[in-house]
Amino acid sequence: MNLTYIDLFAGCGGLSLGLHNAGWKGLFAIEKSPDAFLTLKYNLIDKKNHFDWPGWLDKSQLDIKKVIKEHKEELKKLRGTIDLVVGGPPCQGFSIAGRRKENDVRNGLIQSYLKFVNLVKPKIIFFENVKGFTLKFEKNKTRGLVYSNYVVQHLEKLGYDVHGKLIDFSRYGVPQKRTRFILVGIRKDIAKKNKISAKSFFRILTAQKKQFLSSINLPQNPKLGNAISDLLKSNGLEATPDRKNFQTGKYSEPKSKYQEYMRRENKLSLPDSHSFSKHRTDIRKRFKMFLRKQNSNKKIPGDIRERYNISKHTIIPLSAKHKSPTVTTLPDDYIHYSEPRILTVREVARIQTFPDWFQFRGKYTTGGNRRRKEVPRYTQVGNAIPPLFAEQCGNSLKKLIVSND
Repeated sequence: MNLTYIDLFAGCGGLSLGLHNAGWKGLFAIEKSPDAFLTLKYNLIDKKNHFDWPGWLDKSQLDIKKVIKEHKEELKKLRGTIDLVVGGPPCQGFSIAGRRKENDVRNGLIQSYLKFVNLVKPKIIFFENVKGFTLKFEKNKTRGLVYSNYVVQHLEKLGYDVHGKLIDFSRYGVPQKRTRFILVGIRKDIAKKNKISAKSFFRILTAQKKQFLSSINLPQNPKLGNAISDLLKSNGLEATPDRKNFQTGKYSEPKSKYQEYMRRENKLSLPDSHSFSKHRTDIRKRFKMFLRKQNSNKKIPGDIRERYNISKHTIIPLSAKHKSPTVTTLPDDYIHYSEPRILTVREVARIQTFPDWFQFRGKYTTGGNRRRKEVPRYTQVGNAIPPLFAEQCGNSLKKLIVSND
């Protein structure tokens, strides 16, 4: 049975990769960033031929508002053929890790999401966003809008049975404490016919996680060291193939089942996107001092930051023996647990459960005003849904349709 989905706000393809591994077939993906779409295209379109892209839609970066405006009738014609629509609008306006803004223009993309769902009317919807999506905005000492409630109410009006929960991905084989809001909606006619509800998804997801991880020989609770200990800088260096005047680290032999799994299908002699930052000597000395004093996934205390005149609020020396904190789009938030440096893109990708064959495209980093437009590799990875978690979601969503439809 061919199960078809559309990925909205697809980013570099973490959710689509997970659905691909779970046996779903994509119709198309909508992603506005040319950088992120380049990565998705290289891996899932060019390498895996994962999408049955329609002829009426450009196979390039796309703005959801423009797609709705220019292809309204084509989208309506998809009714009855689409099993699933996935994806959540960009999360920066809601994130408690940054400056939450109720009037952030990106928050308005929720309206586009709802319009798209109403046009296509898929059997099931899967929506993901940051934890802050479930929190109210402060507004002149009054409580502002809870966007998760807004989305739930509107999806119910569109004819969906809806249920949402906060889920910690670390409970699903991801070596990272990452809590996100997951919402599932089932069209009410489908739910009634098959005697299922949106809550069924979460029961299935929880029930199958242990067996799923065991079936692919992965640990239930991998730690940071399990994920990246074969990617040390001390393994040796070579010139970075796609980053002039930078050096890339070499592989050691795999040191865990997790590493073996991440390196399957990979035919590259050097890890992709494993290029090291050029830290000044004084920065490396400072990092060494931080690692000697603290190696436990906790922020550098304020008095130490003040002593060294460090304005950056979040600097966390990592621990190999624990799960990583939530990886972000800012590479200098964390210090490697045993080497005085920040993590590479590949190391962050490992933490996010991207396999090593998955290659990232575009710039490595960016800064200043360019951050508003450019989506470099670190940002692509930091914004992604871990493919390993997405695969488990894909399996659970598939059971809702296959077993009952």
